[in-house]
Amino acid sequence: MGKEQRPMQVGELVVLYKEGSRPLFVELASGKKLIDGFGVVDLTPAVGAPEGARVVAGGEEYLVLRPALVDLTRTARRPTQIVTPKDAQYLLFLAGVTAGARVVEAGTGSGLLTLFLANAVGPGGQVVTYDRKSAHQDAAQALLRRSGLADRVLFRQGDVSEGIEEREVDSVIFDLPEPWTATAHAWGALRAGGFLATYIPTYNQLEHSVREMRTVGFSDVHALELIERPIQVGEGGTRPSFEMLGHTGFLAAGRKVGVRT
Repeated sequence: MGKEQRPMQVGELVVLYKEGSRPLFVELASGKKLIDGFGVVDLTPAVGAPEGARVVAGGEEYLVLRPALVDLTRTARRPTQIVTPKDAQYLLFLAGVTAGARVVEAGTGSGLLTLFLANAVGPGGQVVTYDRKSAHQDAAQALLRRSGLADRVLFRQGDVSEGIEEREVDSVIFDLPEPWTATAHAWGALRAGGFLATYIPTYNQLEHSVREMRTVGFSDVHALELIERPIQVGEGGTRPSFEMLGHTGFLAAGRKVGVRT
């Protein structure tokens, strides 16, 4: 059985969904509402109704849903290069992120990876995310507030190459141009058995990062790349797409086992 469907209430964030259109976020309210760049819509039929209620705007019908990760990622501001969903999910796997975990992330960037982390740790977990630029964190905070997960995230403006305040955390994840400058600090922040995972754009950066992880003392250090190829499905004509999402970044991970020598 799926989770219990609560009626949608006035004041909560919902998304207006129509296939082929960009999801539109709006605060649920009774009566007619003017939405910039969209027009007037009467959301009254959705108040007190389960997800999937239908409203009409501009002569077209929209479903009213609670926003999912896929909706939020499509509408996020992107002040920096993002960690793509295919890489973000596997980074969480490599870093051993589970419900209730305490995770340190650096840097925050657009906040998309922060969003995935906040969703994964659940209400009993915490994400601490570092970035040197306040503008990046402003955009990320707006995204997390819109998602309803902001209470799971602590934003710190700072440079992790100078240190990480937290101790005994379960996971550390880096999306940094020079992650090797903070690898030793990651070791100090992690509990025994915790994981470090990194997202790295180039071969040279990958070599430097893996070398430093091994030097610091991380075990089971390994690296990989994920390629995403869509499949065009048709009756009697299914085949791989000629276009695919190729190189986006390299993933590397290791585990804190034992003590540094």
